[in-house]
This record gives sequence, structure tokens and C-alpha cells, in this order.
Amino acid sequence: MGQITIYLEDEIEKKMKVAVDSSHLSTSKWIANLIKEKVADEWSESVSALSGVWKDLPTVEEMRATNGTDVKRENF
Repeated sequence: MGQITIYLEDEIEKKMKVAVDSSHLSTSKWIANLIKEKVADEWSESVSALSGVWKDLPTVEEMRATNGTDVKRENF
């Protein structure tokens, strides 16, 4: 497991400490969680859970059916 050193402005450090205290995590774990969120390559559970929630949302096919005809492109 790697270790890093970061330097923070005083005001940012104060805000971070408040957030860390309210999370009941160690500072290291809190920062590690932030980095995991930023480098994640898939949607979070809360976003994935939204799939299909809006029953009245038209399907892709329904939205495309109402598109007009494309304008003819110019030849260059």
C-alpha cells in the first residue's frame, strides 16, 4: 500500500478536519475514500439505483421518432 504526503492551505485543512470528524473515519481513510470516488470507472450505487425510476420518461426510440429530417450537408 502506497503512502503520499499532501500540503493543504490552512483554511482547507480546517474544513477537511470538520468533515473528517463528522464522518467518524480516520483522516487517511476519509482521503482514500475521496480518491476512490474520483478514480472510479463505474457509476455509484446511488446513481445506478436511479435506472428506470422515471416511468413517464420516453424511450430512446420514442425520442428519436419525433426528430425531423436532417438538413443536407454541404459538399466541400
